[in-house]
Amino acid sequence: MVRGRWGILLKILYIYIKYLVMFSKRLYLTDENQRPVAVQVDIHDFEKMEQIIEDYALGKFIEENNPDNNLSLNEATSYYKRLDKK
Repeated sequence: MVRGRWGILLKILYIYIKYLVMFSKRLYLTDENQRPVAVQVDIHDFEKMEQIIEDYALGKFIEENNPDNNLSLNEATSYYKRLDKK
């Protein structure tokens, strides 16, 4: 069970995706037996869904990050300066 800020965010995302699915224009592609094999959605709706999924994944990644692995500002600055020289 997800609690707190992420739990609320997940509920909001679920409602928003459900809204998109309910009201987006869809075209079902079928095989020769008229069985659905794919769905085509409006590009605008697809981009919204894609952004929601990316935002959720990034949030989960941040949430699962081990704080012990975080760099201080000085450590991060030093690390990025070394990257530029490579």
